[in-house]
Amino acid sequence: MKRFWMCQALVMTGILFAALTMTTRAEESPQVPAASGLEKATFAGGCFWCMQHAFDELEGIVSTVPGYTGGRKKNPTYKEVSAGGTGHAEAVEILYDPKKISYEKLLDVFWRNVDPTAADHQFCDYGDPYRSEIFYHNDDQRRLAERSRAAIERTKPFKEPIVTKITPATTFYRAEEYHQDYYKKNPIRYKFYRHNCGRDQRLKALWGE
Repeated sequence: MKRFWMCQALVMTGILFAALTMTTRAEESPQVPAASGLEKATFAGGCFWCMQHAFDELEGIVSTVPGYTGGRKKNPTYKEVSAGGTGHAEAVEILYDPKKISYEKLLDVFWRNVDPTAADHQFCDYGDPYRSEIFYHNDDQRRLAERSRAAIERTKPFKEPIVTKITPATTFYRAEEYHQDYYKKNPIRYKFYRHNCGRDQRLKALWGE
């Protein structure tokens, strides 16, 4: 009997936790103090769990934050964004030290972790929230992003055209806590999702790596 009630309690806790993570509103990302010498970069490439993982282990990265950007609704929830209609993309906001890692390096990592031929989806995730997009924070980032896209167009090992957009950064909303560091908190579920979504398989087919 005790085991039964323990199982029931765990189920109810899981349901409550899921409900909270679906309804809690995202929080607006704070500004970076100019005196810190750090800079922001923002990229959308489908599932933000996977994009966070791609940048986390690079030297010079101070923090990575999954969230939502490029949309119209203030403080959106995950449920609202994933349902479509808010205009937001799942994205990752990166705080980095330009003395240790360049924006060009971040761009290189970005391109090789997305399918730039897909306009309204990434891998198994379909819909505008899962588009690939570079959100630049200043003119230098815009120039470097456009130059990197042109270089990829010239050297890409695939035939399809690149449809990834390069647009000005807008308000970034930090996603619910459940999504932060998901690949660390839930490694088995993350690996299961990533494999079944075909992300690595498609990346290898595109880039040959």
